[in-house]
Amino acid sequence: MALSVFDLFSIGIGPSSSHTVGPMRAAVMFAEKLGEEGVLEKVERIHAQLYGSLGATGVGHGSDKAVMLGLAGERPEVCDPRAVEDTLQRIRQDKRLPLNGGREIRFDEDTDLVLHRRKTLPLHPNGMSFTAFDADGTQLSEHVYYSVGGGFVVNENADGETHIVEDDTPLPHYFTTGDQLLAICRETGMTIPQVMMENEKVWRSEEEVRAGLLEIWQVMRECVHNGTHATGTLPGGLKVPRRAPALWEALEQAGRESTDPLSGMDWITVYALAVNEENASGGRVVTAPTNGAAGIIPAVLHYYVDFVPGADDDGVVDFLLTAGAIGVVFKENASISGAEVGCQGEVGSACSMAAGAFAQVIGGTPEQVENAAEIGMEHNLGLTCDPVGGLVQIPCIERNAVASVKAITSARTALRGNGSHIVSLDKVVKTMKETGADMKVKYKETARGGLAVNVIEC
Repeated sequence: MALSVFDLFSIGIGPSSSHTVGPMRAAVMFAEKLGEEGVLEKVERIHAQLYGSLGATGVGHGSDKAVMLGLAGERPEVCDPRAVEDTLQRIRQDKRLPLNGGREIRFDEDTDLVLHRRKTLPLHPNGMSFTAFDADGTQLSEHVYYSVGGGFVVNENADGETHIVEDDTPLPHYFTTGDQLLAICRETGMTIPQVMMENEKVWRSEEEVRAGLLEIWQVMRECVHNGTHATGTLPGGLKVPRRAPALWEALEQAGRESTDPLSGMDWITVYALAVNEENASGGRVVTAPTNGAAGIIPAVLHYYVDFVPGADDDGVVDFLLTAGAIGVVFKENASISGAEVGCQGEVGSACSMAAGAFAQVIGGTPEQVENAAEIGMEHNLGLTCDPVGGLVQIPCIERNAVASVKAITSARTALRGNGSHIVSLDKVVKTMKETGADMKVKYKETARGGLAVNVIEC
């Protein structure tokens, strides 16, 4: 299956790629499917059901809202986060929904949207079904979808491996593993971002790839700006205060030339906090490769641009291409879904991607880049997903900040060596997948284990 860097980095809204972005996309897919099947104009009612992790933490992750918005024709990459509450309020008040943005149908959230906390569907913990009925109650259409992490959605025709619909586009330098990627670099003399760029050019021109990646970077920058200039508390019962604005103000007053030898760590922290606080509030973020881990790659990339001499747009493009190449290895061989393998698949994968990308832009060889990515993942193995109150706030926000610093450390450690190391990226990815399979379900985005049961939601 051919994967693009733009499959791993997409613009969406918070708080979760698998629980918000995925369900919204699935709902849109179902609404469009009704049109393809020629029954859209006959539909008078839709019944939606969320299962497994979606049902267990759906309210805290905004899955219920996402389904209603998706059925109404909203798409995560273009919808206005500031306008969604008005749309939801109208749906809830009128008990009417503009199906795919057009004709209104009856929709009562209390009866037409069911969250099953204990039931699961067979292929993945994040399953959902949609059923459409006509005015007489006759079933017109029914489809099942799975949100498999990072905003990826598969339908009921997926095989047991939960692949997305396969893209069979032939790539000039096809790889699925870290070892294959390194072999290509040795054979061609190319760097990892050069390999990834050559592959991207089967879909877009080089100019379009660059422009698209710089747009991704611009959205990341806007997210940090928004997160450092917001006020108040995050939504949900925890009443978590935003910390990024105060930290940002303190750092700005001290200046980037602060005599504090550890101020760089504070800058990385504030970048990550800002993104994840925006994500928790439902703001616009870049799925990188998930929303729960959306702060790590932007934080490290901001650090590169702001603190590494000679940083430029070429470096930004190389950073994102390298991160994307590492993300391909995770997506092909394991999972980036917290509901499937725990937070090691989200924060761990993002830390690994950021570590390898940072190693690339500070002068690492392909072997050192692969080593950095391996270190970043190795030291996130076993990380559980246990969001308190089912919200993407505690421990998620701080976890992104810590992992961002860890990514920098991983890259610098790798560059102190020659790229030769005992544990390969492929071995640690395989281990992550096996660890996720062994992990109890209560530690995989269900809010039924870990901190989620030891911290009382107020």
